[in-house]
Amino acid sequence: MDNPDWSLIRSFLATARRGSLSAAAQELGLSQPSLGRHISQLEAQLGAALFQRHATGQRITELGKSLLPMAEAMELAAKAIALTAASTEETLQGTVRITASRIVAHFYLPRLIADLLVKEPLLQIEVVATDQSDNLLFHEADIALRMYRPTQPDIVTRHVTDYAMSLYASTDFLHRHGEPQTQAALLALPFVGFDRSDLILRLMAQFGIERRREDFPIRCDDQLVHWNLVRAGAGIGAIHCRIGDKDPRVQRIAPFLHLPALPLWIATAEQLSQNRRIRRVWDHLVSGLSQQENPNSLDHATELG
Repeated sequence: MDNPDWSLIRSFLATARRGSLSAAAQELGLSQPSLGRHISQLEAQLGAALFQRHATGQRITELGKSLLPMAEAMELAAKAIALTAASTEETLQGTVRITASRIVAHFYLPRLIADLLVKEPLLQIEVVATDQSDNLLFHEADIALRMYRPTQPDIVTRHVTDYAMSLYASTDFLHRHGEPQTQAALLALPFVGFDRSDLILRLMAQFGIERRREDFPIRCDDQLVHWNLVRAGAGIGAIHCRIGDKDPRVQRIAPFLHLPALPLWIATAEQLSQNRRIRRVWDHLVSGLSQQENPNSLDHATELG
């Protein structure tokens, strides 16, 4: 097989990972018949089947499994080419994709992005609000804002700021339960917990407090929903002091318990770090986030009824 077609290899990889033509087509933005033709064309060039159809989708053959490492190497090379090409762009026109946690994306980014686009009207900004880590090397995002220092190779990082944290409860909640004056009284009150994440359990363990997931009567991993549950009086929860102290529906509690600050790091792929467009957005975010004192969603757009 001479000069393999990357578009065919790409369809093969997506099908192998997703296990079905429909899911692979959706991932690549193709129609299912088009992706099916890609697989058939590649199989014809190889003279052997790459997948076997079964009740729940496509099962990869032994030949397909043997080709996966080489196909993945082609994928890495294609991504490297795209990153290198992007790094040479010198204009301030085009798209920059930013990924950030839902809290940061909701409370801190909107005003910064609005200010940036006034100054740089030819830029286009895509915001991916997620608590999952997007892969910068696969160009799933150009710039990432994360609450930990990324350690992936070939990534440029910078510490931006630290967010002081504290426990909060709604005024309605405190009216019903009273404000706890001791750690024992605090632990007797209901907290809003996380569902699959063990972050709260690990944090409590640092204070010598052993808790199980089932000890939290309400659990939610979505940070914005979690915070709104606290604001609605469902239980106690933690948030950045910059956010909690400016929210009239909640009150900071338990000053005897000092939570560790939450760091904010910015990161990009090393190959993109000198791109003029990426650098402009990077510098704007670093400057704005390091100086920002007023979270920009005091209109409480996510307020519950």
